[in-house]
Amino acid sequence: MEHEVDKLLSNEFAASLVYVSVTVLSLIVFLSVFELVTKYRCWDEIKKGNVAVAMATSGKIFGICNIFRFSIEANDSVYQSLIWGTFGFIILLAAYFLFEFLTPVFRIDDEIQKDNRAVGMFAMVISISLSYVIGATVI
Repeated sequence: MEHEVDKLLSNEFAASLVYVSVTVLSLIVFLSVFELVTKYRCWDEIKKGNVAVAMATSGKIFGICNIFRFSIEANDSVYQSLIWGTFGFIILLAAYFLFEFLTPVFRIDDEIQKDNRAVGMFAMVISISLSYVIGATVI
């Protein structure tokens, strides 16, 4: 199986489709993990017009995709890219928990669910910013 995939990846157009497909599938899985760890349901809140949730979720999407961008650029195979992308996501998830823990004045999830746009914007910028740092560490 690995030989067939490597042969497929020797075509630049096919390789592009494979990398994008793997990233989109990973994005769906990783967003599902974020959905499990937040107190609110992202897509329900976005459907209701909650801009803070939309900003925080957009930051997570950008962050995950940015980590994969670095991972694809730094690795020679789709397998290595997936491993490093997953590792980067785990660090981003840990940073999310650290962010929640280090703000004892209020609960981040509660404020985002209440459509506190300042907190939503802050969460978005943290996810995006950290994705650059995490991406830079991807080998």
